[in-house]
Amino acid sequence: MSSTANPAALSFRSAVEADVTELVALVESAYRGESSRGGWTTEADYLEGQRTDADGVREVINTPDSVLLVVERAGELVACCQLEHRGDHAYFGMFAVRPGLQGGGLGKEILAEAERRAQETWGVKEMRMTVVNVREELIAYYVRRGYRRTGELSPFPYGDERFGVPLRDDLAFELLVKPL
Repeated sequence: MSSTANPAALSFRSAVEADVTELVALVESAYRGESSRGGWTTEADYLEGQRTDADGVREVINTPDSVLLVVERAGELVACCQLEHRGDHAYFGMFAVRPGLQGGGLGKEILAEAERRAQETWGVKEMRMTVVNVREELIAYYVRRGYRRTGELSPFPYGDERFGVPLRDDLAFELLVKPL
């Protein structure tokens, strides 16, 4: 399979219970452990343990005013992302692209489609997300796509292993915002 994005071949649908196991594996492969080093979104240098689990994915699927988008190409799961309506804005999260497909433009196309859907579905004028503050390369990626660093930090949930086991003590989440 080519690592070059072919946006025309992407299909988007809402995740269902039958997708949970494969979605957990995708998210884990994109962020944690050795497999994540095959892409550039790895958090393996900052966090060990899990990024999510079946209960976490189910929670996103079942949250009102939320959708976990499954992105497929040629019938294969290649990415996912969460969109959640939160009043005057939408929250973007749980974004994962299969490590071997990262760097080819796929993420940019998915992000643009997620922004379009949030605006069309909920009429929101802004997309928000949080990114681990030490992920400078990832933050720069979003800045290049129109997101603004707010400098607003929220604490990393130290001690809650559902979010991973931190390898450093200076982690926080920074809020990024983009007008739609």
